[in-house]
Formats: sequence, structure tokens, C-alpha cells
Amino acid sequence: MNGILYIIATPIGNLEDITLRALRILKEVDLVACEDTRVTSKLLTHYNISKPLTSLHQHSGKESFAKIIEKLKNGENVAYTSDAGTPGISDPGNKLVEEVLNENIVVIPIPGASALTALVSASGIDMQSFVFLGFPPHKKGRETFFKKVAAQDLPVAYFDSPHRVIKNLELLEKFSETKKIIIGRELTKMFEEIVRGNIADIKKYFETNPGKMKGEFVAIVSN
Repeated sequence: MNGILYIIATPIGNLEDITLRALRILKEVDLVACEDTRVTSKLLTHYNISKPLTSLHQHSGKESFAKIIEKLKNGENVAYTSDAGTPGISDPGNKLVEEVLNENIVVIPIPGASALTALVSASGIDMQSFVFLGFPPHKKGRETFFKKVAAQDLPVAYFDSPHRVIKNLELLEKFSETKKIIIGRELTKMFEEIVRGNIADIKKYFETNPGKMKGEFVAIVSN
């Protein structure tokens, strides 16, 4: 009989942001597959959980997926965690789920923290319908990405890198000066910050506070 693949959401910063169910499953599974074993080891150690870990990241080859599927076919239960938040959003979790489902193996989601929904919940705007676009392209396609953001009537959420936030705000301002933006930085962590305003003001804020150009960024652009 096949095992079960559990897709487990983990904290995006504050280690207390994990569900009791997630902790129970992590204690019960035979193997934990994770984006970065060092990151997941810190979480498991914090909760006194000892499990064998295997790495599964963006650049993992077919043999990594095959190894996990073999374990599942042998009746072992496996958990998958990304570095932070809910797997399947900008990490290899969705590819793993696809491969496992192709083998008719059961996949069970264990919901929890997500940087995206954390910012949505504190946005103060109507988010009954919105568009999520992941990370902007590093180079080619970046202008097209922000033209698409500017053209949307619905709110648009995306992740961003501290190295490109200001450049991306410049592009966004170029295509739509009237849009408003909410940026969440280091959500749930010690230096958590949510800034709101028009694009020009938020760009100026980060330009005059370069020390804040660190950590993980989530943005919501609205009319």
C-alpha cells in the first residue's frame, strides 16, 4: 500500500506560526523532503522533532523526485516543506505534487502560514478577487510584467526581491502613476513592516531608508 504525501505549510518568520496538526504530522512521517535542509532543520530542532531529511529544490533533477516516489510506493509517509510559508507558490512543491499524483498516490495539504495571505488579510482593501503573479522576471520580460500589473482593474499581488524593489517601483510608476501600493516586508519577523501609499511616495521611502532594503517583500497594487 502506498504512503501519503503531506504538503505542510511552515512559518514565514515567527516559529510560533505553525499548526498543531503540522507538528503532529512532522512527528509521524518517515521522511521530510524540503527546499533547504538547513532551514527545515532549525524548525524541527525548535520543536524537538528528529526526522531524516532530503533536499528538493528548484534545481533538483528527476532522480530527486524518483527517490521520494519510491519511498511513497514502499508505504512510507513523506512530508514536503518549502523554506517558508505554503508550498506550491514559487517553489518546487507543485512539481512534486504533479509527479506524485501521476503515480496515483494520495496528497494531503496541511494549511498554514503564507506571506501572500498575511498581507492580503491586513490590506484593508477589497480582495474578494485579485491577481497573483509570483516574482517579476529578473531581466527579460520585466517591463511586460509591470505593464500587465498596471493594466489590471483588480488588485495585483506579487513577491519581490530587496535588490529590485526600487527598480520595479520605477517601472510601475512609469506605466501607472495613479496606482496605490501596499508593501509587506519581513512579515512576522522582528523588523516586520507594512507601508502603504502611492507608488512615488513608497519609492521615495525606500530610497531614503536604504537600511530597510532587506528581507522578503510582498506587494499589492490597487486602483
